[in-house]
Amino acid sequence: MPTVSFRVLFVFVILAHDRRRCVHFNVTEHPTAEWTARQIVQAFPWDTAPRYLIRDRDPVYGEDFQRQLQQMDVHEVLTAPRSPWQNAYAGRLIGSIRRECMDHVMVLNESSLRRILRSYVDYYQHPRTHLSLDKDSPEPRAIQSTEAGTVIELPQVGGLHHRYERRAA
Repeated sequence: MPTVSFRVLFVFVILAHDRRRCVHFNVTEHPTAEWTARQIVQAFPWDTAPRYLIRDRDPVYGEDFQRQLQQMDVHEVLTAPRSPWQNAYAGRLIGSIRRECMDHVMVLNESSLRRILRSYVDYYQHPRTHLSLDKDSPEPRAIQSTEAGTVIELPQVGGLHHRYERRAA
């Protein structure tokens, strides 16, 4: 009988609270403070870093991460222990990723998880509607008139979700 081994993969997500936009994400099997510090630099090149970063108290945000934030002049806001509601937007995004995507796919390795997440984040940011944004998406989209053509269905996230738009015949 073949043996099955499981690996735990760490997903790092940065979310902009203004329109619930996913700014950056990455995946690793071995998260370190150095790795998370590198993610911050990749997410905010040049002088695009926000003034504040809300985060939990995970030990992966070690001295290297904190030092990088200080160099970028970003102020950390730590949530209280066991208080996920203090960063509700991030909690909602992680829950949506789990319910709408990860519960329905088989992840084989880091690269497959990264590919799946890239596809889901694209869906989340563009066609997926958000009630808190008046049924718009984090990246605003144009309203299509009925004269634009017939409605067609476009599969998203490997067919888990669909986007509908009008196209001329």
